[in-house]
Amino acid sequence: MPEAVIVDAARTATGRRGGALRDIHPVDLAAHALKGLVDRTGIDPDLVDDVILGCVTQAGEQSSNVARWAALAAGFPETAAGTTVDRACGSSQQALTFAIASVAAGHCDVVIAGGVESMTRVPMGSQRSNGPGRAFGPLVAQRYGREEFSQGEGAEMIAEQWGFDRRELDQLALDSHARALAATEAGRFADHILPIEGLDKAGNTIDFRADEGIRPGGTLESLGKLTTVFREDGVITAGNSSQISDGASAMLVMTDVRAKELGLTPIARIHTAALAAADPVIMLTAPIPATQKALAKSGLSASDIDVYEVNEAFASVPMAWMREIGVDWDRVNPNGGAIALGHPLGGSGSRIMTDLVHHMRDTGSRFGLQTMCEAGGQANATILELVA
Repeated sequence: MPEAVIVDAARTATGRRGGALRDIHPVDLAAHALKGLVDRTGIDPDLVDDVILGCVTQAGEQSSNVARWAALAAGFPETAAGTTVDRACGSSQQALTFAIASVAAGHCDVVIAGGVESMTRVPMGSQRSNGPGRAFGPLVAQRYGREEFSQGEGAEMIAEQWGFDRRELDQLALDSHARALAATEAGRFADHILPIEGLDKAGNTIDFRADEGIRPGGTLESLGKLTTVFREDGVITAGNSSQISDGASAMLVMTDVRAKELGLTPIARIHTAALAAADPVIMLTAPIPATQKALAKSGLSASDIDVYEVNEAFASVPMAWMREIGVDWDRVNPNGGAIALGHPLGGSGSRIMTDLVHHMRDTGSRFGLQTMCEAGGQANATILELVA
């Protein structure tokens, strides 16, 4: 029976807020990823049935179905459909799940899944124009006794519940930067980052091809001087949180049979996909049950997974996940995470997945698992199996 597979995946380097990608419209940023993907695979864009992109802040330049406009901006034929997904930070991971399901069911032959977010040009929360609480409605406010739900406060609650101190969180952040720097210097991202014309601080045109948020040379002492953000006596700072970023990524999905017909070699198949939802107040713990669910469905144990990617929304999130799943830090985020590489919201799931599939191929890892927390207390978990 034909299986849905990831044939290739590519991404832009991730830009800081107000950084190298600041002048690029998000539709054009996504289009760059789409065009780069078809160029590197040699697939005819006429074969693409659908483009499914994750994007969280669907307002302003990211409103009106960014996926459809990105396909047209990339020069795809008008026959290529597009739809935009919002499952908060897991949007582009969910886009991949939808793409895989569509191809496996025979609804589409070829789908591109991915994501985009320009947090510089469309600031987080821009879609909320009516003030606190209005996005959730009075019944949710009544049920939980609050007008707002804060991810940062959730990160503080996790640190408190699991007993993590500031020094532990800061050390994970330093490790993330060190790993991302080592991966960059070793060229581990180079073969799947799509160079793009960006701007330096002075406004000069540059060839942008390296993640902009990596900060070498940090110390526990320097991070310890940063003030906390969400609680005066808390532990969460800008230094141990993910970065506000810009970026886009794309993954080519089809059946293994279609790939063979087109002379393409797949990298990985989706072994198992799972969703979980938990308390929306603490909000960021759902990767734990999502991972447990995915492992149970797959018949695999945690020790069977060679490499894990757990989104570093805040340092306390992967730390709690590791404690509960029983996985050591040396098997998680081997090339750094969102604390160093950035977190362009709707584009993060496919950025992480792009890095993961190439890492698996480069290292010969049979199984990889990706999970990420999402606003509202949800999470995706996806297990990949190497086929190349």
